[in-house]
Amino acid sequence: MTRDKEPIIRHFRFVCIVTLIIGTIIQFSDESTFVVDMSKRHLTHVPRDLPPATKVLDLSENCISDLQISDISFLLGLEVLRLSHNRIQTLDFNVFKFNQHLEYLDLSHNQLQNISCYSVVSLQHLDLSFNDFSTLPVCMEFGNLTQLSFLGLSATKFHQLDLLPTAHLHLNHILLDLGGYYVKEDEAESLQILNTKILHLVFRPNSLFSVKVNISVNTFGCLQLTNIKLNDKNCQVLITFLLELTKGPNLLNLTLNHMETTWKCLVRVFQFLWPKPVEYLNIYNLTIVENIDEEGFTYSKTALKALNIEHVTNQVFIFSQTALYTVFSEMNIVMLTISDTPFIHMLCPQAPSTFKFLNFTQNVFTDSVFQNCSTLVRLETLILQKNGLKKLYKVGLMTEHMPSLKTLDVSWNSLDSPRHEEDCTWAESIVVLNLSSNVLTDSVFRCLPPKVKVLDLHNNRIQSIPKQITKLESLQELNVAFNALGDLPECGTFSSLSVLIIDRNSISHPSADFFQSCHKIRSIKAGDNPFQCTCELREFVRRIGQVSSEVVEGWPGSYKCEYPESYKGTPLKDFHMSPLSCNTALLIVTIGATMLALTAIVTFFCIYFDLPWYLRMVCQWTQTRHRARNVPLEKLQGSLQYHAFISYSEHDSAWVKSELVPCLEKENIRICLHERNFVPGKSIVENIINCIEKSYKSIFVLSPNFVQSEWCHYELYFAHHNLFHEGSNNLILILLEPIPQNSIPSKYHKLKALMTQRTYLEWPTEKNKRGLFWANIRAAFNMKLILDVENNDMKS
Repeated sequence: MTRDKEPIIRHFRFVCIVTLIIGTIIQFSDESTFVVDMSKRHLTHVPRDLPPATKVLDLSENCISDLQISDISFLLGLEVLRLSHNRIQTLDFNVFKFNQHLEYLDLSHNQLQNISCYSVVSLQHLDLSFNDFSTLPVCMEFGNLTQLSFLGLSATKFHQLDLLPTAHLHLNHILLDLGGYYVKEDEAESLQILNTKILHLVFRPNSLFSVKVNISVNTFGCLQLTNIKLNDKNCQVLITFLLELTKGPNLLNLTLNHMETTWKCLVRVFQFLWPKPVEYLNIYNLTIVENIDEEGFTYSKTALKALNIEHVTNQVFIFSQTALYTVFSEMNIVMLTISDTPFIHMLCPQAPSTFKFLNFTQNVFTDSVFQNCSTLVRLETLILQKNGLKKLYKVGLMTEHMPSLKTLDVSWNSLDSPRHEEDCTWAESIVVLNLSSNVLTDSVFRCLPPKVKVLDLHNNRIQSIPKQITKLESLQELNVAFNALGDLPECGTFSSLSVLIIDRNSISHPSADFFQSCHKIRSIKAGDNPFQCTCELREFVRRIGQVSSEVVEGWPGSYKCEYPESYKGTPLKDFHMSPLSCNTALLIVTIGATMLALTAIVTFFCIYFDLPWYLRMVCQWTQTRHRARNVPLEKLQGSLQYHAFISYSEHDSAWVKSELVPCLEKENIRICLHERNFVPGKSIVENIINCIEKSYKSIFVLSPNFVQSEWCHYELYFAHHNLFHEGSNNLILILLEPIPQNSIPSKYHKLKALMTQRTYLEWPTEKNKRGLFWANIRAAFNMKLILDVENNDMKS
């Protein structure tokens, strides 16, 4: 039951134990407490090299036989000393005179026979039990131990006033070891204990109970008896022993430990205690022997509120189940606990019962228990943990006639979810339901009490919480840890949910909508899930970061990335992804805008710096250099006399003679010009052909003037004819001025074709671009070319 209040029976079961702890456990506020544990070391004496700052010293379970003042005198701050289970035979309390802060001294389970007393006024816990004292070792000096809370003693003989020196002390707990106690049958002894809250008597184990000492206590609330072995003959000995102890009205809690008895004697003990003032009876480690027969029992008015029986061993294998179960089922008490027993069933009370609390943990009950039982009308809490329950719908039917039932615990069974044909009926009063550690699946949500407020379903096989389920509008706390859930639930069905425990599931990317739909959540525990740290988790991490750490339990330590591998082990609070990488639409828009901006920038720079012209010129230069390198020098030797023949219009001669020719000849490029290299007496056509054939390249300076020159067209025609005839790349076109396509006469189809098919060099008007222009011109020439200069000079 998630966050369930502690059952009332457990409170009363541990009343004495809690009181004992308060009186005997020493709590140290000093964080620097120095603890030395040297137990189980086979030591024969106290080590000499103990740290002087030691406050807690454990020397238990060794072979120490003697304790000297020099052993511990230097431990001035010693507060706790454990010397139990050694071989000490004598002890002088004077050895502790320098240990003024000693509060806890355990000398139990030794071989002590004599002690010499010295007042250690700071002692709060003194245990001398399970030793070999013949009489109770109570010194007059014990009366000075005003802070003493626990006193453990042992003896084989008692005298009535043995404990008189401690009568004025406000003892919380007295432990008397009666394991060695012996008295003849015709003798009787008395022991008066004036003041204590808890009296614990330990008898001889594995021996029939035979103690006849008359122990009287003025005021005490808890009585514990350990090692009680009874049969039908000596059962009265225990009852007689208890007669004096149970007279007073203050004994509220009786505990019997390690009890072996017959069924008949156990019932007699119950019957004896029924009219007594004892309100809480606890029996631990009960063994039933011999036989189990039907015993009469009178359920008179009783002060007993709770009977708690834990760990029962039944050595009777053939018996009447009715004889056993009837005694318990008809008890007129409020609380009954029978746990860790071989009980296979429990009868339904014959008349309306007074039970408000029933605990049958760790039995072997089946689904048939309490079916059609209409007498448990006052029952408020029913615990059936660790039994053999299998059908959930039968559990629901069991509660149908329990109108007061509020808390039901059927965890640690083998319950499975109901089928569609199995209808679920529950007591409408159930507000706390524990179904943990079963084999329930998603369909369990179709079979739940409608008004349940606290629901525990942890450690089952639930993979999802169906959206179409019966609304649990009263549900406030839900525990679905240790299942296979893939997401957080929506609170449309759980409108009042305030506490959710959903850790250790299969949640990889929980929905961020949880905090919107579950606006009443004041505590969520969702750690230790395999969180997948991707874009889907960003919103959840953001939302959970906005919630108080008091609401998100385990944050941030239990919330870590599992996937991908690069993020494994990273706390969710340190996981970050940019919104751009997680928003596809935003990413596309951003990339598009960036590309547009980049294109605009490139376009601007292209226009501003005339980048296309530069690129075109670089490409032309590269192609020209490639063609020049690919033409073998052997093919160029012999008849060539000029590097280049220049064809131009007379209207462009000024540019040719002032710019082109000087720049080329400066690079040792021999130029052929018609006005200086044509041979007189030959026709113009013949001179044109000869000059083109004797030149490595033909340079044509194109302009609107060039288009209008007929002779220039002839030169272009012959050069183009030579291009196809020789199979070389000997044409260089320079565009001095732009030539509109419509200005070229149709008869000059060669020029149109060349301007379309071949790249040409544009003469830049900007001076900063002319360096690249001349580089392209120079790249077109193979400067290793050897010209027939002598022949040329002779002819000219």
